[in-house]
Amino acid sequence: MCREELPSVNRAYNEFKDQGLEVLLVDFREDAEAVKKAVRERGYTAPVLLDQSGDVTGRAYGVWGPPTLFFVDRKGQLVGRLIGARGWDSPTAKTFIRALLTQTG
Repeated sequence: MCREELPSVNRAYNEFKDQGLEVLLVDFREDAEAVKKAVRERGYTAPVLLDQSGDVTGRAYGVWGPPTLFFVDRKGQLVGRLIGARGWDSPTAKTFIRALLTQTG
């Protein structure tokens, strides 16, 4: 998990989850106990999934290094993918999140 980006992801999740934002953090190729410890110590509030082997993350989704973000609309359609750390506290980021959340199926 990318340490620099996650505090802003955590804040965005907490701000927008009541409006329908879903965030799943996926950690891969790490020990389950190390991931649990990091989640606890860093205070992540979004659900954290673990792909210990990295097989699903890499082969199915083409993710070989964090952070990679996938954006899925309310219809379940992939609408975007970002590679690399981003801050999610900026007005532009919040506008993007709001736009996704206001789209109707």
